[in-house]
Amino acid sequence: MADEHRNGTLELLLTAPIHESELVIGKWLGSFLFVFLIILVTFIYPIVLNGLVTPGIDQGLMMANYLAITLVAASFLAIGTAISCFFNNQFAAFFATLAVLFFLWVVIGWPAVVMQGTGSSIFTYLSMSNHFSSMQAGTVALSDIVYYLSLTSLGLFLGTVAVEIRRWK
Repeated sequence: MADEHRNGTLELLLTAPIHESELVIGKWLGSFLFVFLIILVTFIYPIVLNGLVTPGIDQGLMMANYLAITLVAASFLAIGTAISCFFNNQFAAFFATLAVLFFLWVVIGWPAVVMQGTGSSIFTYLSMSNHFSSMQAGTVALSDIVYYLSLTSLGLFLGTVAVEIRRWK
């Protein structure tokens, strides 16, 4: 979206007879389908490996990891799309996205180590890496799926709000 604004094509998109959410979801969906296709191509390796190993690989663990990486990619792309809607420069949007994702992956988990009780459990829940590591271990909890879907929908909602604000400027 930042590149659309820089090129001057954002005004053309904003005057089109589409809703702001359709624009943001379309941008996110295009990038998500591209990443999902790349993830899907890597699915050939477990299939080949399963044929080469005598007892076979753990299918449940493999599917949990594929689900985890797909959900993480969806939430990363939604957050990146939202931040890109706020900026005019794509490099500024990239570095802001990198900072937000670093904060959500690493920094937000640090207070959980220091704190105890309810504060620790709140920061533990907000850390993206905790949800990913539990799914990576093969445990797919509904709270992990809801967390990543909530981040994805929050990113798409914030992107829609940012485009709406630009439309009325």
